[in-house]
Order: sequence, then C-alpha cells, then structure tokens
Amino acid sequence: MRIVDTIPHQSLTISIFQMNDKFQVKFEAGPMEQTFKFLMEDVKSLEGLKQKITPEFIETTRVRFNEMFLSMKAL
Repeated sequence: MRIVDTIPHQSLTISIFQMNDKFQVKFEAGPMEQTFKFLMEDVKSLEGLKQKITPEFIETTRVRFNEMFLSMKAL
C-alpha cells in the first residue's frame, strides 16, 4: 500500500492510499480514524475518486468524528 495523494483540510488529515485494485481514503482526527475503501473499477482514477470526496462527504465524516469522540469520552 502506498500513499498517492492527500486532500487538504483545516481540521482533518485526509490521505489517499492505493493498493492493488483499491483506493483507501483515510480520515484522521486526533486519536480516531475512519477509512473508506473504493474499488478502482468504481472510481476509474485518482481524479474520479477525488470527485467523490465532496465537501459534503467530508463534513459528514467530521460530524461522525464528533459523535465518536463523545462516545469515547462517555467510557
């Protein structure tokens, strides 16, 4: 697996990895991470994948991080 790109964001680290027939998009916020896997046949290219990672998708992921953080704090 190798990193092929990053997506700049003010509060999240977003890395794109490629391995065999998949891209993985890894979002990191503090001690938490979320990874989404995409088949190359579904996105066709790195640019095709980046078009799917819209501001709305990123915001939904950020909100999920907040929910994860609250769950972790409740433990």
